[in-house]
This record gives sequence, structure tokens and C-alpha cells, in this order.
Amino acid sequence: MTRIVACVSGKGGAGKTTIVANLGVALAKLGKDVVVLDANLTTPNLGLHLGVPLYPTTLHDVLKGRASIKDAIYRHETGLKIIPAGIGLKDLKGVDARDLPTALLDLLGNTEIVLIDAAAGLGREALAAVEAADELLLITNPDLPSVTDALKASKLAEQLGTKVLGLVINRKTSKQHEMKTGQITGMLDNIEVLAEIPEDVAVQTALSKRIPVVHHNPRSEAGREMHRLAAKLVGIEMPAEKAWHHRFFGFLMRK
Repeated sequence: MTRIVACVSGKGGAGKTTIVANLGVALAKLGKDVVVLDANLTTPNLGLHLGVPLYPTTLHDVLKGRASIKDAIYRHETGLKIIPAGIGLKDLKGVDARDLPTALLDLLGNTEIVLIDAAAGLGREALAAVEAADELLLITNPDLPSVTDALKASKLAEQLGTKVLGLVINRKTSKQHEMKTGQITGMLDNIEVLAEIPEDVAVQTALSKRIPVVHHNPRSEAGREMHRLAAKLVGIEMPAEKAWHHRFFGFLMRK
């Protein structure tokens, strides 16, 4: 059975595309047959994150009826499969996001997991991604505007009958001005927090090299947390591992 999971933030800049790229690679490393799909038809960036921005056939071609969705699947060096969106202005002509659920039908039974990188906001493109999915992963930053928009996204999923798997709090610094985890879950009707991904320079370094951090620097704090998120999504238990400096100072305290 194929799981279709839409990753939605409700707000731009939450780091949704970064999470989709890394989560897809982490799941592939766990041996899962995974397809990541860029459903941001207006401003797609998933291919850029994976180091392969240009493709001969894209999701736009599929939605225009020019190609089968199987023709738009490409394999990343990590084993992850990608369905990119076209990045040219001409790709936007003649595309209707409402055709996305129908386009995904040919993937059913042919892969284990489809991760949809939904468009920012809650417009037609994001709505189509939520409608196409069976499950939804909410992405938020620990600030009030991001959490407010995540709440709107969760209510939208509820109206459409899409199951909310849980919440990912991204770019967490634990500084005083940030919302605490309890405050966030309180606003979001106590949705389960699946991961709290720290703000980590390793993510930006990896992005500059167009390589997901779970592949470029899997031992980084963000990399480890994304690996744990992937494992949790497929029911694999992974013990939490402290960063090296926490382990080092913990060792000194035991001396």
C-alpha cells in the first residue's frame, strides 16, 4: 500500500522543502522506496535542494497531459526518487493544480511512500496537495505567525479528511523569545510533536552544496533529528543521541 504524505506549513520560510528533501533521503537510507514530489507549481525549489534543478520532463508536463507521471520520475544518487516541477515561466501556462490528485493515481501500488512538498500558504496549490494526500505532516517554526498558519493548515486537513500525522518544529534555537513546545502544542490542539529540528549551520552548509544534510553531514544535530523523524514515520525505534559536546561534558562530569 502506498502512503501519500503532504508536508504543509501554511507559511513560507518554515523550511518545508528542506525537510522534504532530507526526510526523503533518510527514508531511502532506511531501505524504503520513496518518491518526493514538488507540488509547488509556482516557485518550485525541491530540485535545487537535491542538486538537480533541470529535468527534461516535469510535473508540469504531467499536469498538461504531455507525459505520464512515471516519465517524470528521476533517481537521485542516494536512491531517492524525485518528481520535479518545471522552473520556467512558460511551465505555468495551462496548468491546473486541481489535477494533482488524479495525476498521482499511477503511483499507487508502485512505491511505498510519496512525500509531497506542498506550496507555501493555503491557496489552490497547497489545497490540491492536501486533497491528494492520505496523511499530512505539519511543519512550523517556534514563532506565533508560523504556528497560527499551521493551525489553519490542520483545520483544512480536518475538513478534507486528511489525517494529521504530527508536527515538526523546525529551526529551533531554544532562545527566550521562542514559543515553548507546550505553548505550540496547546495552540495546535495537542497534535503530537514528531521532531524538534534545531537551527544548525550544517543545514545551510549542505544547502550551499546542494546536498541534503542527512547525506552531507548525517552526524550533525539537525541530521540526526531528521533521521529519527524518518524512522518514526515508518515505525522504527531509534534512541535519541546527544550531540558530541553534550556527551563530552557528560563524561567529564562523571570523572
